Amino acid sequence: MDLRSVAGAIAPVGGRTQWEIGGPPPGDAVEVRAPVGIIEWEPDDLTVTVGAGTAFAGLDAELATRGQEVALDPADERATVGGILACGCSGPRRLRLGPVRDQVLQVWVALADGRTVRGGGPTVKNVTGYDLPRLLVGSFGTLGLIERVTLRCRPRPEVSQWFTTDRGSECFRPAARLSDGGIEAVLLEGRRVDVEAQARDLGLVATAEPPPTPTGVHRGRVSMDPELLREFLGCLPNEVRYRAEPGVGTVLVAGDDPDALRAVRATARAFAGWMLREAGLPGDDGFGTALPVATLAARIKNAFDPEGRMNPGRLPLAPPPRTVAS
Repeated sequence: MDLRSVAGAIAPVGGRTQWEIGGPPPGDAVEVRAPVGIIEWEPDDLTVTVGAGTAFAGLDAELATRGQEVALDPADERATVGGILACGCSGPRRLRLGPVRDQVLQVWVALADGRTVRGGGPTVKNVTGYDLPRLLVGSFGTLGLIERVTLRCRPRPEVSQWFTTDRGSECFRPAARLSDGGIEAVLLEGRRVDVEAQARDLGLVATAEPPPTPTGVHRGRVSMDPELLREFLGCLPNEVRYRAEPGVGTVLVAGDDPDALRAVRATARAFAGWMLREAGLPGDDGFGTALPVATLAARIKNAFDPEGRMNPGRLPLAPPPRTVAS
């Protein structure tokens, strides 16, 4: 897509399932969308190339026909592949499968000046050039429009079952651990015989659903040192609902009182963490803190989008470096 024909600010749009995360999108920006559909799928090589506008649900259903999956794990399956990557929010299986950025092998991105830049390579073992795919994950569309990506596929587990346990799961390695203040839930995946044997040996109790994603007018995502998680949860206001990921350090929080969520943000900061706004909290900064690499991020932004047309204001960047005439 040639973005030179678009006048003014540009806002890449996916499924709008994460539209409020972070900074507000520019209200007067021209919305642009990435192509949709599977472009190339190599089941034997465990890779798939898709248009970034492809909804995760459709991609997941197609990969399931050959017993494969891509571990993006969005909270809402209507989310598009490009939107998931642009926001960079990993799902609960990060504990075993790694963060979202580890699932991307190659990327094509359209820049505001009309160029299309490609980075990465189409193979799992890829060491080609600068790691542009990881740079774009979590960039919130401020560098360019992610048009197409090659993703890492994995064999789909025969069984994916949630269990509850009243013992710490540090002694084994589940695919995910979730807690909402009650009994911890763990996800076991793999061959049925192995999952059943492990659950039996550990005394786990099968459950149909894990703790739900907390809901509320105001929502946030806390990131912190997992070693401090238990103490942090004990300091949360009673009216705040949460779902924590022990071992990762992510806590989804929600409530109907904005001041309660502001208290969560202040508490997270006291524990050397931070809270990303996911919804609500009108008037509050989406990130609540300066980015630790704001100056470097501004230099990268200036290199990719010197006119500042891509999603201006979406990330709290430092002022771009000034060029002094010689």
